[in-house]
Amino acid sequence: MFSQSEKIPVSVLIPAKNEESNLPACLESVARADEVFVVDSQSSDRSIEISTNYGANVVQFHFNGRWPKKKNWSLDNLPFRNEWVLIVDCDERITPELWDEIATVIQAPNYNGYYLNRRVFFLGQWIRYGGKYPDWNLRLFKHKSGRYENLNTEDIPNTGDNEVHEHVILDGKVGYLKNDMLHIDFRDIYHWLERHNRYSNWEARVYYNILTGNDESGTIGANLFGDAVQRKRFLKKIWVKLPFKPLLRFILFYFIRLGFLDGKAGYIYGRLLSQYEYQIGVKLYELRQFGGKLNVNAHDNPPINPSEPQPVEMIK
Repeated sequence: MFSQSEKIPVSVLIPAKNEESNLPACLESVARADEVFVVDSQSSDRSIEISTNYGANVVQFHFNGRWPKKKNWSLDNLPFRNEWVLIVDCDERITPELWDEIATVIQAPNYNGYYLNRRVFFLGQWIRYGGKYPDWNLRLFKHKSGRYENLNTEDIPNTGDNEVHEHVILDGKVGYLKNDMLHIDFRDIYHWLERHNRYSNWEARVYYNILTGNDESGTIGANLFGDAVQRKRFLKKIWVKLPFKPLLRFILFYFIRLGFLDGKAGYIYGRLLSQYEYQIGVKLYELRQFGGKLNVNAHDNPPINPSEPQPVEMIK
């Protein structure tokens, strides 16, 4: 067992862009890790300064508009000195109890990765109901054994340069940790809406791919009898074919999954999710109208070379 003062042999990977509000709490929560990489996308705020002040290794990622995105690129290129890597977003926190558990499980010889459960906080409150908990994510794994799936969404503009809803495909046995990680965004509703405007571009393409029978090779797959993430993927294949999804999403979140028990914050969250579903539907309609493309001018997407190498740019 590791003491509170000992560094745990885990390399933390934090993807970032203009996250000065969230980075201090995030970096404080991962201080027990042996090394921390902040992979930045040319932030214009104090993200780089904050990261270096906390002793993190800052690496610049220059997105070429294609695959791989930030996390897979980092897994392929960063000089991790530890076998285990922990993926942490800027608005997430690793608790001391979770670190104690991580220190123990990475010594087990039979597992190559572990799912972490997230508690999502919204307007200062844990959203415990509405289907938001449990929320399993494969974030701790041996970095040579896992890579994020490719859902063939990279041709859609304005989705960002980071894998957000893609999941890790891992070679080997996977376990589940008991202690939760915390998802606490210190930014306001404006940023929630801005972020989900990007996400809806991505989701619309995922819906489109499902409806057009896109090849699922290179993904975690959809399996009703698989793990928690595969079951979700199976249910999504049914969900995309249903009518009145914005209304259904609110009813499912607020009434069927008891979101009303989270009070005013739960009601607002449910309404925003319904609005988000409507955005996805509108963009899906746009994709269908324009043969799988969002209605953008050709000059908005200049030709790129997806095979062009990206150097590892370290900031000391």
